[in-house]
Amino acid sequence: MALADRAESLLAGHHRIGIGLAGAPGAGKSTIAAAVAAELETRLPGQVALVPMDGFHLAQSVIERAGQAEIKGAPQTFDAHGFVALLARLRHHRDETIYAPEFRREIDDAVAGAIPVDPQVRIVITEGNYLLLDEAPWHMIRELLDEIWYVRLPQGLRVQRLVERHMRFKDQEAEAYRRATVSDQRNADLVEKQQSGAKLIIQNN
Repeated sequence: MALADRAESLLAGHHRIGIGLAGAPGAGKSTIAAAVAAELETRLPGQVALVPMDGFHLAQSVIERAGQAEIKGAPQTFDAHGFVALLARLRHHRDETIYAPEFRREIDDAVAGAIPVDPQVRIVITEGNYLLLDEAPWHMIRELLDEIWYVRLPQGLRVQRLVERHMRFKDQEAEAYRRATVSDQRNADLVEKQQSGAKLIIQNN
């Protein structure tokens, strides 16, 4: 796999590297990140960790209390400072086990401390919509990762996948389509403006 080869080549002379995959909602970031991590794990057993940004979703109860349920997934519905702080720890504190949260779609919430990153981990892969966002504190992410790759998917297919995802987690078709074409699309428009900052563009056709 060419992406795994590229990631492995970045290790030269480094104890640990960080790679990020950015892209619009439904572009395939999670699938590609998981595939790259799995391939690297076969080459470097125990030395790869996948730490998605989605673990830093604010709790559903917090989002609802703030009246932000309709815009869940927008930048302000994440603990961006917490995510940046985690990436900084992973970058600079390599002699300790660091625990990251994990988003569980079945409960629509994050679970704290679900992903351990042990000292022997040499490649940390993260993925999320806003890794290339140029507003504070998101802009600090670029300095904490060695490379950020941008995943592109044709608009029609991306929306179709989002609708299917929302329906898989209990939305009715009309509501799923509304979410995919309104709030998700608003976030996609924001993300797509930032893609010029990526080191690599991945055409996920």
